[in-house]
Amino acid sequence: MSKFIRIAGVVKESIVDGPGLRYVVFAQGCKHNCKGCHNPHTHSFEGGSIVEVDSIISEMKANPLLDGITLSGGEPFEQAECFGQLAKKAKANGYDVMTYTGYSYEDILKCKNERVGWDELFENSDVIVDGKYEENKRNLMLSYRGSENQRIIDVGQSIALNKIVQIDI
Repeated sequence: MSKFIRIAGVVKESIVDGPGLRYVVFAQGCKHNCKGCHNPHTHSFEGGSIVEVDSIISEMKANPLLDGITLSGGEPFEQAECFGQLAKKAKANGYDVMTYTGYSYEDILKCKNERVGWDELFENSDVIVDGKYEENKRNLMLSYRGSENQRIIDVGQSIALNKIVQIDI
């Protein structure tokens, strides 16, 4: 298991990337390349910087006002082993975890036992915002998502009920 993660950057305090005050980590690298993406600089797998997962947790713990962590991108599932570790450690320290992904919830379920780290990242995410950004479905009135095809999914409830449970936060 790698202790290091390639990131495009962080926002140490955000109120726009999920509910409450959040620490946001932007993954470096994305295969989706959605037209009109808000973060096109995160698409390259070569850019960004490499940081230690534990250093992110230490920075979070230094701010007692944080409610949770948001994993955004780029694509966190392209580095699922590292982002899974980060999500697990964040949860162990009492933070909730919100993960943005261009993959659909259904695709994650199909692949989570075949791709390294997907199960850990999936199971340690409290909320997943799924689906590629679709420029023709852009809606600025939506909370925490950019296009109408994207869903905000309560992972725990979805697992418990064996069906997708969408939430409005």
